[in-house]
Amino acid sequence: MTLLTLQTFRTESPSSTAVGGPVVTIRRDDPAPLAATGRAAGELAHLLFEQHDRDQVHGTWRRLISGEEFSYRPGLSPTERASLSYDRLRLVNGAAGSAEDLANDPRRLAALHEWTGAVDGGLTTLASIHYNLFLGSLLDHDRDRRDLSRFTSLERTGTFLCTELEHGNDVASMQTVAVLDRATGGFVLHTPTPGAQKFMPNTSLTGGPKSAVVAARLLIDGQDQGIFLFLTPLSDGDGHLPGVKVRLLPERTGTPVDHSLTAFDHVWLPREALLEAAHGRLDEDGTLSSNLGNRRKRFLRSIGRVTTGKLCMSAGTLGMSRAALTIAVRYAHSRFIGGPKAGERIPLAAHRSHHGRLLDSLATAYAMTFLHRSVMNRWVDHTDGDREEVERLVAISKGWITWQARDITTECRERCGAQGLFPANGIADLPLNIEGGITAEGDNLVIWVKAAGEMVFGHRAGGPGSPSPDPDADPELADLSFLRGLLAEVEGIWQARARKGLREGPSGNPVARWNEASSAALEMVSVHARLQAADAFMAAAAQAVEPTARFLLHTLCRLFLLKQLGAHTGDLLAEGHMSAHHIRILPKVIDTVIADLAPPLMPLVDAFDFPAEMLSSIPIASGGLIDRYVDDAAGAAVPAGRTAAAQHGASNVPLM
Repeated sequence: MTLLTLQTFRTESPSSTAVGGPVVTIRRDDPAPLAATGRAAGELAHLLFEQHDRDQVHGTWRRLISGEEFSYRPGLSPTERASLSYDRLRLVNGAAGSAEDLANDPRRLAALHEWTGAVDGGLTTLASIHYNLFLGSLLDHDRDRRDLSRFTSLERTGTFLCTELEHGNDVASMQTVAVLDRATGGFVLHTPTPGAQKFMPNTSLTGGPKSAVVAARLLIDGQDQGIFLFLTPLSDGDGHLPGVKVRLLPERTGTPVDHSLTAFDHVWLPREALLEAAHGRLDEDGTLSSNLGNRRKRFLRSIGRVTTGKLCMSAGTLGMSRAALTIAVRYAHSRFIGGPKAGERIPLAAHRSHHGRLLDSLATAYAMTFLHRSVMNRWVDHTDGDREEVERLVAISKGWITWQARDITTECRERCGAQGLFPANGIADLPLNIEGGITAEGDNLVIWVKAAGEMVFGHRAGGPGSPSPDPDADPELADLSFLRGLLAEVEGIWQARARKGLREGPSGNPVARWNEASSAALEMVSVHARLQAADAFMAAAAQAVEPTARFLLHTLCRLFLLKQLGAHTGDLLAEGHMSAHHIRILPKVIDTVIADLAPPLMPLVDAFDFPAEMLSSIPIASGGLIDRYVDDAAGAAVPAGRTAAAQHGASNVPLM
């Protein structure tokens, strides 16, 4: 492997807050700066991965995916790939310690998704369903009433049945019913129409016996009491149980999972099948008592695990984004092309047209990660008083993170050219797996529309006490606070437009009135998400102690903010927040920032801390090409996986 020796970058002292400082030159014959970049990568990883809680939260899963069992398996059919994901789920369960503790620890649960997302999208889906939606729901409802050992041991895998074929985003209109059987005290679970079939749960026989938490409308003496959850066995070693009808859905995009249509034909359930808590309990005489008088609120509290699910979906796509960037950056340093001189070979990473796009994505990935950490902290520490606000922030962040993840993985796939089209090279499946995260736990656009409606008048743009930027204060666009202030002004501009649209919309027609405001309101939500990400990024940068790491975070955050402002310069100029000078120099400023970040591109992805064993099994991440997985001329297949990496002579790409 040839060492890329690009040039220079600046660092700053720990006490400095401005971008700039002494120049550090990276050369083969000067190991000190290389050591500095290594220390910087270590500190960046410390800040990215929960700091002092890093090993407790992430260590188990990072070590797990380094095992041979998680390497790419060529030649598997969709059914075999789905079955492999269940096998890996058992490995996760063995490594987890207490499955109940995992389900009740949002940080560690989300971290599981971050690391498994990079190696098996199907496993990420199964883990989210079993630990969060299924086991978590059981734990949240009178947990001491039932023995969970069959589920915590994975003797039975858990799944979650909520959405229906005709009721997705309007799941509160679902038609599946659970009728109180006065004669036995139990319930009769039934699917009354084809449109009420439960849509997309993993309910086939793949993976062994399963049980489900099923959302159904509770009917007592003909009266609709709202939607509750019911623990329902689906299958055993001999197949599906009587009255449980399961049909496998056609193959979808992404890593295969046994998604199915599921219906119930008058399936009797015992009294203890009903999941009860303070928001809903049945007395001995069948009378419902609740601390929430509103049926919708009772339903939302029943499926409260969906909020943690949004954090898990975001985390899974975060891991996929960081994996794609790690692979693409390593490939950019090991793939050599013709240079400007005859016979000269230079790495792809030398070209601004190549590394500039990767750095844009890298800045966004850092912002996504720090936003996720910040929002997770808010969720873990939320109270009943701020629950709705934090749930909205989780939803907004999920939409932004998963959408950015799709863009990043697509960009990385393209930057790897034809090599990126092969799943063995670790990128091809990622954008399609992210599509599932965009839709799961609340379709992104729908949850943003809900947030937009709440924020038009119920939110202060820019945050409390956010000062307006002075266009003469920072002529060179270098100060992070100034750039952050500009983004806050953008949020306010779009909020004002949304309010104006609502006020001027046609009266007596709520849909038409909202249509007048929705475009501006959604842009307000988008800017709000980016502003929250910028705040989290700036807070993380302020915690960096090592000088090179501090410089890299400040510069990367600056790139992120500059890129967010590009589409809004006209509004900012019109409102007097930017000067014509700012707009003229913006492209050059961005180019200069990218130039500063190009030499330490490798340490920035090294901070993502993927195990060497994992990277060595990916041809283009370890100095090889896809021929590692091609039969040789004699017809003998070249061994795949990590053993093949060793035979190929691949080694980790150096820092620079």
